[in-house]
Amino acid sequence: MLYQLYETQRAMMAPFAEFASASAKLYSHPLSPFAHVPMSQRLSAGFDLLHRLAKEYEKPAFGITSATVGDVEVAVQEQVRLEKPFCRLLRFKRFTDDPGALAQMKSQPTVLVVAPLSGHHSTLLRDTVKSLLHDHKVFITDWTDARMVPLEHGPFHLDDYVAYVQEFIRLIGERVHVISVCQPTVPVLAAVSLLGTQTKTDPDAFTPRTLTMMGGPIDARRSPTAVNNLAMNKSFAWFEANVIFRVPPNYPGAGRRVYPGFLQHSGFVAMNPDRHLTSHYDYFADLIRGDDDSAEAHRQFYDEYNAVLDMPAEYYLDTIKTVFQDFALVNGTWRVHGEPVRPEDITTSALLTIEGELDDISGAGQTKAAHGLCKGIPAERQFHIDVQGAGHYGIFSGRRWREKVYPEVRAFIAAHNESAAARPRASTKKLALVGRRRA
Repeated sequence: MLYQLYETQRAMMAPFAEFASASAKLYSHPLSPFAHVPMSQRLSAGFDLLHRLAKEYEKPAFGITSATVGDVEVAVQEQVRLEKPFCRLLRFKRFTDDPGALAQMKSQPTVLVVAPLSGHHSTLLRDTVKSLLHDHKVFITDWTDARMVPLEHGPFHLDDYVAYVQEFIRLIGERVHVISVCQPTVPVLAAVSLLGTQTKTDPDAFTPRTLTMMGGPIDARRSPTAVNNLAMNKSFAWFEANVIFRVPPNYPGAGRRVYPGFLQHSGFVAMNPDRHLTSHYDYFADLIRGDDDSAEAHRQFYDEYNAVLDMPAEYYLDTIKTVFQDFALVNGTWRVHGEPVRPEDITTSALLTIEGELDDISGAGQTKAAHGLCKGIPAERQFHIDVQGAGHYGIFSGRRWREKVYPEVRAFIAAHNESAAARPRASTKKLALVGRRRA
């Protein structure tokens, strides 16, 4: 019933949001007589803020149309490589007529970015993709809002997530490098572990050249955060009874059980309410001062932050139980579609883990725990980076990502772009100096 009440409130607020938007323009447009009355800037700023607080936020576009390869600017086209009920595999295809740039692009490594299915859309990794496009062929998982998936497509479990990742890896091919950000570090490690097990009996099976895991709950028992504590201290029955609702009839997925996006958004805001309140006040002040650059930066951030999706209930509840209550991966008890998950069976991939010093979502050591599980990967192909001064988002977006983290990721991928058997030992030792440096 809560979802229906939310939809009713949203429908009632829509006219007020439009009225606030129109009023903001009425008091700011240079051709409007109201723009010249006393206090017009304050009135316009107030209505603009009301509009943004009341409006509905749709999924943003990636909006990536170009990238720089060497010194050449190339065009970028977003393509759907594979479409499944709960996810699209996107490729950012680069085009150029420059022979040198074209030859360079063809020789560059291929990267699969596995985006989180944890509230926000995959466009949250826009900055990650932009950086990678300079030096790589880039694919990304674009998870579908569960309220848009008809019931006829059935449920979506954590095991299905793992199967999707395996399918995408096989489709792209054995030269792929996989980067997982936050939540998907766990299912990605499971997917690659199962592929590693298959290599023992199937000569055509393979694992990715590299695994880069960023800020994920591989072992949520280490340095638990507020997010971890909630998942660990509430019972499984509590989550099922309090956060799972059915999609209302005005969506294609009517009747599907989901963890609604609006509830997730409320949780995001509740983690740092003072920071959001200050941010909105600063936006109001920027509008009054005419600081268009700061106001636009606020809009861009919250257009992304406020756009949320519904998660399939089965997937969310499986994640709570498997990752945060049973710790099935680190305890060695996880089975996916009946097959045991054995990270020690990964032997030919290289592993890089990345953590932020100030990460309040995945605590210190949680991602690094992957090294203790992947015992089959030789020590000279295992690396870890602590990013000083970075929070959760800072390890994959923003200045620290671009200036500190990405150069390390690029060097790691480049050094391990050949298969383990063909890679010269000298190049491996050279990377060890790069990978172990603290960013």
